Amino acid sequence: EYCDGRPVAATSKIEAELGSGVTLYVGVEGGYGTTVVPRLVGFPLKEAKGRLWELGLNVGKVDFDEGINLLNQKDARVYIQHPTAERSAGLGSRVDLRLTLDEKKLARYRAEAEKQAAVAAIEKKADLVAQVADEIWSFAELSLQEEQSADLYCRVLEQEGFKVERGICNIPTAFSAFYGSGRPIIGLLAEYDALSGLSQKGGSLTREELVSGGCGHGCGHNLLGAGAMAAALGVKAYLEAAKIPGTVVLYGCPGEEGGAAKAFMARDGLWYGLDAALTWHPDDANEVLTGSSNSCIQTQYHFTGVAAHAAGDPDRGRSALDAVELMNVGVQFLREHMSDKARVHYAITDAGGRSPNVVQPRASVLYMVRSNHVAEAVELQARVDKIAQGAALMTETTVEKKFIDGLADTVTNHALERVLYRNFEALGVPSYTPEELAFADSLAGTYSGSDRAPGVGSQYDLDYAADAQARRAQAGHAMNRFLLPLYQGDAFQPGSTDVGDVSWQCPTAQIHVAAWPNGCPGHSWQNVSCGRTDIGHKAALHAGKVLAAAAIDLLTDPALLEEAKTEFQRRTAAGYTCPIPADAVPTIAD
Repeated sequence: EYCDGRPVAATSKIEAELGSGVTLYVGVEGGYGTTVVPRLVGFPLKEAKGRLWELGLNVGKVDFDEGINLLNQKDARVYIQHPTAERSAGLGSRVDLRLTLDEKKLARYRAEAEKQAAVAAIEKKADLVAQVADEIWSFAELSLQEEQSADLYCRVLEQEGFKVERGICNIPTAFSAFYGSGRPIIGLLAEYDALSGLSQKGGSLTREELVSGGCGHGCGHNLLGAGAMAAALGVKAYLEAAKIPGTVVLYGCPGEEGGAAKAFMARDGLWYGLDAALTWHPDDANEVLTGSSNSCIQTQYHFTGVAAHAAGDPDRGRSALDAVELMNVGVQFLREHMSDKARVHYAITDAGGRSPNVVQPRASVLYMVRSNHVAEAVELQARVDKIAQGAALMTETTVEKKFIDGLADTVTNHALERVLYRNFEALGVPSYTPEELAFADSLAGTYSGSDRAPGVGSQYDLDYAADAQARRAQAGHAMNRFLLPLYQGDAFQPGSTDVGDVSWQCPTAQIHVAAWPNGCPGHSWQNVSCGRTDIGHKAALHAGKVLAAAAIDLLTDPALLEEAKTEFQRRTAAGYTCPIPADAVPTIAD
């Protein structure tokens, strides 16, 4: 309380003329609990002050853009506030404001504030994201058998206000969850299948099976799906607040480890309906992924012969196992005459029995054909088919071909990668407690390769690798607590992913977020262990924030989508060759 510029206390004796003004400064004393900072961007100063006081917060420093005076001050609007909206703050805390008359500036900052609010909405769902990730981790269901996992996602998404469709593209454990209306339509890709033989106790520094011979999330798909769900929740919050046209769709994609659901969906043309697709994968580094990957086709060959006594009646027998072995020999000679980047692998899945004195009447072999271009993989697969037919002809057996799955190489999109990187850079990377860092350091001691240079770029650029190692040394722990620079040079990953088929039908990009320590082997018990820790939970939540922020940019900036689509059309001009036959259904090998 002030009178004529002099403070007034309970004991003050100040004489003043009748009608003199008394100035009152109203606020809340700090230290009495917490509240949530409201969103003030777009409000005039008077209303912004009122909202702060209603929530027990004080007005801090108030600045005005040049040109604002007492006459036009009422028309000015808040465009910057600190702290930002949706953050927790102590009662009595100050919130600084800056106001402008510039409508374009206001629109730009309002959009950014709404994006920050969407990111904050994801943070509010942290417990739900961790809970879902842990339940999927516990289910640990194999490819195309993810009934509990798919049902959990569908139930949670329905409760969160999404329109859910189960069993899309005739795949029982696939689903889609929509929110919003109109275009653009942004797809987010979730996976949730586990791997056999990798059951492991969570948060353990030693190999300890949870279930003897059981399954485990050695590729972190429990985190992948939960992170994609978190992104969908964030985009939904944005669409609700902004009230603009646009749709977000979370796709539940089973069978990435074997089944290639996204490729079957591509055969049905599902991804052509999207304006863009975004996803992520748990890894040991924080980066935007670039480059291509191998296409892959899996086929099982069942040979049938005639059983006979191997000593008494060998002439009456026709060996199915001979056919398998002759097929394998034929493929060995094929290797000289295929592309340098092509790969062919096989496993004998049925050798016909354990009695050597019986001519084996049945035998099976599973083949995997890879190439860096899906059209070449399809051609190479046809040559392998001919070798199988030749082996059957040579042994007077019959062969039945069972298609398992197929997937395309990945089409990179630098425009989308830049959008992801800008948001990743703005949001930073997860932070860890001393206990979490100590756990990761100890876990890194259980495998070799923990000193390798992280990131895709390190495999192709020596200077990039040196920079990555310098960042790792500065971080001082096995967890890579930094964002690697954006790398958009040549890169090729010899592995395969059905994200590739999505990338042939719409602009697609993805990120890696560190979910385990540097150099941790893929498909390992260490990955499973990290998958049920706060380190893993933080990775899923942060991935959700980055994907959501990027998706919001694509929803609100037509130029970004146009750039991504132009690049996509150029890179896919040759057209998509689907590796899935028209009559094939998702299945697993015998």
